[in-house]
Amino acid sequence: MKTREDIRNVAIIAHVDHGKTTLVNEMLKQSDTLNQHTELQDRAMDTNPIEKERGITILSKNTAVHYDGHQINIVDTPGHADFGGEVERIMKMVDGVLLVVDAFEGTMPQTRFVLKKALEQHLTPVVVINKIDRPGARPEEVVDEVLELFIELGADDDQLEFPIVYTSAVNGTSSYDSDPAKQEHTMKPVFDTILKTIPAPIDNSDEPLQFQVAMLDYNDYVGRIGIGRVFRGKIKIGDNVSVLKLDGSKKNFRVTKIFGFIGLKRVEVQEAKAGDIIAVSGMEDIFVGETVTPVDHPDALPILRIDEPTLQMQFVANDSPFAGREGKFVTARKLEDRLKAQLHTDVSLRVEDTDTAGAWTVSGRGELHLSILVEEMRREGYELQLSRPQVIYRDIDGETCEPFESVQIDTPSEYTGSVIDSMSKRKGEMQNMETTDNGQTRLTFLAPSRGLIGYSTEFMTMTGGYGIMNHTFEKYLPVIKNWEPGRRNGALVSINNGAATTYSLQSIEERGTLFIDPTTEVYEGMIVGENSREADIAVNATKGKNLTNTRAAGKDHAAAIKTPKHLTLEESIEFLNDDEYCEVTPESIRLRKKILNTGERQKAAKRKKIAANKDK
Repeated sequence: MKTREDIRNVAIIAHVDHGKTTLVNEMLKQSDTLNQHTELQDRAMDTNPIEKERGITILSKNTAVHYDGHQINIVDTPGHADFGGEVERIMKMVDGVLLVVDAFEGTMPQTRFVLKKALEQHLTPVVVINKIDRPGARPEEVVDEVLELFIELGADDDQLEFPIVYTSAVNGTSSYDSDPAKQEHTMKPVFDTILKTIPAPIDNSDEPLQFQVAMLDYNDYVGRIGIGRVFRGKIKIGDNVSVLKLDGSKKNFRVTKIFGFIGLKRVEVQEAKAGDIIAVSGMEDIFVGETVTPVDHPDALPILRIDEPTLQMQFVANDSPFAGREGKFVTARKLEDRLKAQLHTDVSLRVEDTDTAGAWTVSGRGELHLSILVEEMRREGYELQLSRPQVIYRDIDGETCEPFESVQIDTPSEYTGSVIDSMSKRKGEMQNMETTDNGQTRLTFLAPSRGLIGYSTEFMTMTGGYGIMNHTFEKYLPVIKNWEPGRRNGALVSINNGAATTYSLQSIEERGTLFIDPTTEVYEGMIVGENSREADIAVNATKGKNLTNTRAAGKDHAAAIKTPKHLTLEESIEFLNDDEYCEVTPESIRLRKKILNTGERQKAAKRKKIAANKDK
């Protein structure tokens, strides 16, 4: 069988923060791709500002490097569970994977997840043990862990014979030896192992075209862009071709532009053939998983599976008293247009209308997936409100089921009891517990996704910030009945409008934890803190001190309060109860009650209580 020896297609997979993107950076620097004058930033593949800030890859990125007369097409995939759908589709585009594993942390939940996807596609693996120079690195043990994981996931004999390269991507060094002292400033072992191990694509370019879209991009000038691999045949600019749609229909279009990938750029090309990874424009409504073929030879490839959403929230047009103060885009129509635009590129997202005007149900792969969309929107100038996240239930064989996740927790051993207790309250079932010599304990649970909503803040407080939690979707199981997790503590809710005073906040902070500073503008129904007990409390945050001519005995003390707890966007979403919204603007994140008027809210609570008693 003829192969294209000039190219290799490889995906880089790993748990979040194990160094994939940094490794790609070094491969770009040390290949024959960039000219001498190209300045390469750290993690240059993470082009989105949020990716740079958080140090995570959100969207898969394509690049290609030239090395020793070969072109190596590289796809950098996300490491976080919420973007697992991207990883699965990328596996269809490549012939092998670089599995990057941290030499200190070893195999983690996402290592298992991404490796499982690769093995299912029968891809050829190369293992890269990264961060070899990290204090406490244990490369030999980590290699054993990786081997155990391969065996556990049912790797075949050929896959178990994986080659190993040891690297410190941040220093640009690598070697075939696990001794950090033998690292050399070169990526040659990585490149050579790829060329030697990863199979070259089959060259069947004389057969009829098959090009399948695995990712989408969007450009205001050329519209939708389909990114994928040519599995068979050739495709040229000007070709009239058919798109075989997911619903079985067929649409014809003319190829207007073809882009290849070199370094950090997309380069226009006239033609591409079997084995090439390219981007094609000219088709207005092409979707992930669809196949492009000749008009007279419609032969579809198997449809790519897209991970279904497991979590949903309502996105609501902002109607708070402060609406329109800080954002450029406030109306319901602008919000709807932006959500619909997101669907052009984010295939794991769903947007549905609701019975309420100015409100949409947005479904995604998890809290991070949805919160990153919200963060992007607020940076673009949008104002909106968010409801408490809800898991998506499914009917499977006539039984209502809910999503469960595999949770791996690494914590100092002294917090183990508290973690186990808190997870059991959230219906987490412990499946494994290992204690290491350095006083760390690794706990594995299977827990319902709704039990994990709002857990990360509690977990970080409980472990003093030393705990590490990773979770990934596992499966749908029958719903746990007669149990509804939620926030245990009530909220401190403002009863009036105005600027908060230090004098007033001093008395409020005795009742719980404050979320606002003195002088912060508040409105009736806005949440200014968390109560230390269960019920909500209405508070006056704007009261001033009565000034008199009488001086108190002794020295006056300047009013002071403890530093308030300023919640991040994720923490604010986690805090929400069913009767609350998170108001998000370009400059502020506020928490509020859905019913702002104190009297109306109390009446609604009474009606709800009466209805609940009737049901009993």
